[in-house]
Amino acid sequence: MNVLSIAWREIRAYFATPVGWLALCAFLGITGFFFVAVLGLYNMQATEMQYNPYAGSQMNIDEYLVAPFFGNTAVILLFICPALSMRLFSEDRKTRSIELLLTSPISTLEIVLGKYLGAVGFLAIVLLCTLHYPAQLFWLGEPDPGVMASSYLAVLLLGSCFLAVGLLFSAMTENQILALVLSFVTLLMFWILGWVEELASGTFKDVLSYGSLINRMEDLTKGLVHSKDLVYYLSFIFFWLFATHQRVEAYRWR
Repeated sequence: MNVLSIAWREIRAYFATPVGWLALCAFLGITGFFFVAVLGLYNMQATEMQYNPYAGSQMNIDEYLVAPFFGNTAVILLFICPALSMRLFSEDRKTRSIELLLTSPISTLEIVLGKYLGAVGFLAIVLLCTLHYPAQLFWLGEPDPGVMASSYLAVLLLGSCFLAVGLLFSAMTENQILALVLSFVTLLMFWILGWVEELASGTFKDVLSYGSLINRMEDLTKGLVHSKDLVYYLSFIFFWLFATHQRVEAYRWR
């Protein structure tokens, strides 16, 4: 119950601050731009291939429209999630309200989980606000519902990983801007693992492939939900939440 109360408090805090509304409006505005751009490119390619029966049959809406849209959405999350997570602990540390939390009859685990679930809950609300995009696709064409659902699952899991990283850096400093920068730099390093992988070979390439967050997303955006990908994302989240728990617990002993 304490976890849900803290999570609900954090969700309300997002809508009570400019950061939450700016993140929501920016996300919807940029995803809207990408959706129109991807849809326009798809229509142009479809027009060029309409006289070629062999090429036209290969114009799959899931591959040429859904996957690129959610791929662009993942890029946006790389910038949005650090902004959403930067205030979770930093603000409490700056205002000294973290001391009230730590001296209250609430465990450190409940505090960490509550704040994290609040951020993930707000992210879920942000993603729900984009449901009018797939609604238009179902109206105009016949995308695979399974691919659409797994793609939303992919961006939610990816965003949850980003928020877990940001939560730790928010707990490490009371400067929100510093927490944002550290989160973004760390996430960018995980992001470019997929690029470096293309230049590597052998065992090193396998290691980079395993550590890349983006590579894990590719199968999900194709409708392929593998347990190994889900376990990887959940393990990633667990590691960063555990590190955050240890960091916050250390404040109790100061």
